[in-house]
Amino acid sequence: MDIINDIIAIIKTIQFRDVVDIIAIALIIFCLFKLVRETRAVQLIKGIFILFVAYFISSIFGLSMLSSLLQTLFGAALMLVAVIFQPEIRKALEQIGINNTYRKYFSFIFYRGRSDEWKKAVKKSIVDAADTAVLFSHSKTGALLVFEREIMLSDIAATGTVVDAQTSVALFGNIFFNKAPLHDGASIIRDGKLFAAGCILPLTDNKNVDVNLGTRHRAALGISEQSDAVVLVVSEETGVISIAINGVLLREFTRDSLIEKLEEFLLDEHHDENTLPKLFRKKKGEDKND
Repeated sequence: MDIINDIIAIIKTIQFRDVVDIIAIALIIFCLFKLVRETRAVQLIKGIFILFVAYFISSIFGLSMLSSLLQTLFGAALMLVAVIFQPEIRKALEQIGINNTYRKYFSFIFYRGRSDEWKKAVKKSIVDAADTAVLFSHSKTGALLVFEREIMLSDIAATGTVVDAQTSVALFGNIFFNKAPLHDGASIIRDGKLFAAGCILPLTDNKNVDVNLGTRHRAALGISEQSDAVVLVVSEETGVISIAINGVLLREFTRDSLIEKLEEFLLDEHHDENTLPKLFRKKKGEDKND
């Protein structure tokens, strides 16, 4: 009864702010667990846990040298965590920055107005990309076009060759011609212009992606996960036209549907791609090599 009375007394001291504090900490722990799950960071966490157990045992048995060493190690824990989990921390901060929810409520602060000239240039690049995609689909020519949005991709562009030219079907055809030196990489379109070509994109970290997806599609998904870019992909094996956005692959586009979807993503100021379905699965056996 004394224990029950003590528990009741503690419960009575809990205030609303304490509940909020507990929920906030629980959410942070859940998000951290979700972030490191199925990554190499899980093994690092296991190693840290083993060190904590070793420190506890050394303290019980009076192993002073081992305890001092581990205590010194834990004293620099913040620095060690920042170094060891740098990729995971960077990914988390990127995901926070990519989240477009704030635009719904603070668009008057964050949104950058676009001129009519800018919209005209972007619309022309969309039409040129769609016409090129249809031609490539018929000829089974692989292509990877990245439409840059709010997040600048200058670091990705630095891996290729800066072009800075007006878009056209002929230009895209020359770049992605299978004998051309830049055909293997991705082309980045910035503000309606072809900014760079032959760029190297990061591959997706998603372990649940269809195993039949090739490097080209995995690269498209990878850059769409790490930025807010819209990526147009043409399969070299099947000629299927796809769009990768927010880590989701949308497939089987025609010219008209492709133009409509790209304009929706690139020109619609109030569009929210977070409403996309989690994954559009492709038919098994497609795109094994691209």
